[in-house]
Amino acid sequence: MSAPETRSALLHKLRVSLEELAQEGIEFLERPARRTSDAPDARLPVPPPAALRGQATPSSEGFDPSTVSDRREGLRLIREDLGECTRCRLHETRRSIVFGEGNPDAPVVFVGEGPGAEEDRTGRPFVGRAGELLTKIIESVGWRREEVYICNIVKCRPPKNREPQLDEVGTCRPFLDKQLLTIRPIVIVTLGKPAISTLLGRTVAITKLRGIWQDWNGLAVMPTFHPAYLLRNYTRETRQAVWDDLRQVRARVDEITRS
Repeated sequence: MSAPETRSALLHKLRVSLEELAQEGIEFLERPARRTSDAPDARLPVPPPAALRGQATPSSEGFDPSTVSDRREGLRLIREDLGECTRCRLHETRRSIVFGEGNPDAPVVFVGEGPGAEEDRTGRPFVGRAGELLTKIIESVGWRREEVYICNIVKCRPPKNREPQLDEVGTCRPFLDKQLLTIRPIVIVTLGKPAISTLLGRTVAITKLRGIWQDWNGLAVMPTFHPAYLLRNYTRETRQAVWDDLRQVRARVDEITRS
């Protein structure tokens, strides 16, 4: 095979690989950091922690959620365990830790990606434009914001609102696990691709998975679009999709609470 033919074949294989990644919902691959003489080889695969494989991983600190009967007290202990966290690089640029808020006995927990600028300023989750839309979504199926619980997969704002990186999610994940296992809601609603990918332990395409029930540690999970996505793509189809997803959630909660 000639050099041009070899190059053409390699380019074809590369295009096929990129198309397969896109179909799996992987839209960006980070360039590996430059290796220094005393740094580990960035090309070597690093096994993700158990939490990133969709398993509940107890922290060595704090408490076992299954031993706490008072959910409000349980959440207080998790927040106390978190402290003024400096466990990952996100603390370097944050203003506030955004732990989560809402009803400790909530039938539904909404899990987003991470705090934005307004959330970082106030220390409360989903209070910017996306938060206002989330509140309307919650109210559209007959709940008040105070009746549910809202949190994120990371508790500090990623710089420039970028997606949280794998090590940042892995560091924060035990606190999210404890929040969910303490509340033990009837349904977890994940908002956007990073949230559902984190709980399932693999990268997924939200456009393929939204509206389809999933399971996390025996708890029902409903993936849907993030309110920020709706703000960017405010069409009848996207609004209807989220409405349909939340109607499923409401119906499931009503069915279980009536039984």
